[in-house]
Amino acid sequence: MDITAFQKQPIMGIVRGVSLEQIEPLVEAVIDSGLRTLEITMNTPGAAELIRRALNKARGKLVLGAGTVLNMKDLKEALDAGAAFIVMPVLVKEVAAYCLKYKIPVFPGALTPQEIYQAWQEGATMVKVFPANVFGPEYIREIKGPLNGIKLMAVAGVNPQNIREYFACGASAVAFGGSVFSRQRLQNADYSGITRDIKAYLRELP
Repeated sequence: MDITAFQKQPIMGIVRGVSLEQIEPLVEAVIDSGLRTLEITMNTPGAAELIRRALNKARGKLVLGAGTVLNMKDLKEALDAGAAFIVMPVLVKEVAAYCLKYKIPVFPGALTPQEIYQAWQEGATMVKVFPANVFGPEYIREIKGPLNGIKLMAVAGVNPQNIREYFACGASAVAFGGSVFSRQRLQNADYSGITRDIKAYLRELP
């Protein structure tokens, strides 16, 4: 994963519960939107194969990573499938250590100041503040007061209406998921709606 490129478009899509039949048209819809970074969660059935198919379909137009990585088994499956970065809902130290050793971008999840600091100390590329919507953008501002050297990615509850506020409060990146990639929308093959909604997010990037 080219972190410099991610910093130029610091927004990530999170896909959970997508099927093998849905992944290729979904990847096409994401590429059409202009989004460049997508995460597929490892608690989605067949996640490794989904990552492989997504990579094959994207042909270099998307950076694909694995989310909800909770142990070394998940990590190995994700990397074997071609994941370029790793995201966790919490800090799993051995996963973070492996990623740090092999220079794989890693985004561990944390919420409290102690958790955020510890995740950063363990080698986080950015710390995923999750669930960010519990406290909102102002929480990011407060955290950045004493911990101004730590890069934070806001996850959960981010929408086109509050993206600018998250960045104004010090977020280095944001991510979105179920609001755009809902199960119902995938079942209805509403890929044009997915493209449209992602574009609404991208228009609000500072």
